[in-house]
Amino acid sequence: MVQRQAVMVVDMQLGVFATERVARDLCCQRINQLIDAAEQVIFIQHAEADMQPGTEAFEVLPELHQPASALRVTKTACDAFWHTSLAQELESAGITEFVVCGCATDYCVDATIKRAAGLGYRVTVAEDAHTTANRPAANAEVLIAHHNDVWRNFTVPGNPVLVQPVASILAQWAGA
Repeated sequence: MVQRQAVMVVDMQLGVFATERVARDLCCQRINQLIDAAEQVIFIQHAEADMQPGTEAFEVLPELHQPASALRVTKTACDAFWHTSLAQELESAGITEFVVCGCATDYCVDATIKRAAGLGYRVTVAEDAHTTANRPAANAEVLIAHHNDVWRNFTVPGNPVLVQPVASILAQWAGA
């Protein structure tokens, strides 16, 4: 089976961005580059408190491109696989590898990447297309750099997590 070029966009929602996130515009530009080049887009949307389906807070950021063919999965935990239809959606679409981008680096993006790799999916992290907020213990830039390093060294024998800039991912897709 030929692998489809798929991108998973995590929690890029109005309610999530009610808290300031570092480099929002640049992150969105890079995510749009991935969306425009991907054969399949999967939007993961977090639901909790006032951020429920049907509310403005639940909606994907308006600056992001949203193909009509995009898959959408609603989650209630940081891990996008926990009690969701994500694994079934991926299986139905024939997707076993994908690029991950989105928000928040240190919460939902991290949890989803680690779970996906542990489940056997081939994961590439778009190292320059995820964002987070400043936290009490570290600023956002440090958290992003730290997590990119952690994912590069995350041990899943036979299934390493790849961490690459968007430009490299797009060049690989163009050559596929």
